[in-house]
Amino acid sequence: MRIRAAVLDEMGRPRPYTESRPLRIAELELAPPGPGEVLIEVKAAGVCHSDLSVVDGNRPRPLPMVLGHEAAAVVRALGPGVDDLQVGDHVVVVFVPACGRCLPCAEGRPALCERAAAANAAGTLLSGARRLSENGRPIHHMVGCSVFADHAVVARPSLVPVDPELPFEQAALFGCAVLTGVGAVLNTAGVRPGQTVAVVGLGGVGLAALLGARLAGARRLVAVDPVAAKRQLACELGATLALDPRDEGAIARIRDHTEGGVDAAIEAVGQVPALEFAWEITRRGGTTVSAGLAHPDQRLAIAPVRLVGEERTLRGSYMGSCVPLRDLPRYVELFRRGRLPVHRLLAERLPLEEINTAMERLAAGTTLRQIILPGT
Repeated sequence: MRIRAAVLDEMGRPRPYTESRPLRIAELELAPPGPGEVLIEVKAAGVCHSDLSVVDGNRPRPLPMVLGHEAAAVVRALGPGVDDLQVGDHVVVVFVPACGRCLPCAEGRPALCERAAAANAAGTLLSGARRLSENGRPIHHMVGCSVFADHAVVARPSLVPVDPELPFEQAALFGCAVLTGVGAVLNTAGVRPGQTVAVVGLGGVGLAALLGARLAGARRLVAVDPVAAKRQLACELGATLALDPRDEGAIARIRDHTEGGVDAAIEAVGQVPALEFAWEITRRGGTTVSAGLAHPDQRLAIAPVRLVGEERTLRGSYMGSCVPLRDLPRYVELFRRGRLPVHRLLAERLPLEEINTAMERLAAGTTLRQIILPGT
């Protein structure tokens, strides 16, 4: 079938993206779903920093590629062997199509699935196939999703069914921002009631982490971001202190507010200075979690004596250390009960043709979660 999609042919074009237009809207050929695959109609797709990281070259991927990895959709066709979904089901797309058979999957850590990691790096579906093409030339899939398009073919493990009453624009956020941010707090850091938490970087993932910390019962909740509007929203969402990391004495203020530093600091920026800041505001015996994806060439320097002498923990968190089939429905239910106000993360709604505008706003750091509506 013919579809409309946003294709990236070249990384690293200069800003503003509204002028250099790194993503072009093209008509592509989408092959039918193969064994274990599903055709979906994309209803809403979130614009995430991981998409921007491919556009600006911080996250190198094979090109050409259709971007987009956070979406809500409707099932339109089932490939051979898919018998646990029906046409018309509403689903959320997740970006690690766990195979269920490798060692990490067997250990209950599907975010680290070895087969999925290899397929995602190669720009294929879990099977190793590519279902996208343009004039006979293969087009790569972004982490098995490629949802900046009106339709996509994905592996069955890339989908989690959701209640059809959940609005698409809100459902989309659960596939990446909520899983990654809330999961970093609850799963990776294991925050307990009464602990102190800081979130460094208040984009979609960072604000979701802030919601997760509030849900976990954080006694003190610190929000860190250079954008004043984001700090204001963080206070409305439960932060007890919000500040600009560039302010003189910012680290000292956080330590004073939290009696020596936070129990858990969540970095959601993908830059070494942000992770260093998170490390410095973590107390002795505390945990620093990195949920941001820095450029592969960046390096972090820490003093090992502090790691040992202060019994510190530094952890990575990919997809919030989540088990999507377990955690996503839980988070949706918490949202429906009013305990996880994910809708507060939503910003602009844009048609597919304005994808470069969305990327420029994201790069400028002035917006929250933008939603692409491919059908408009």
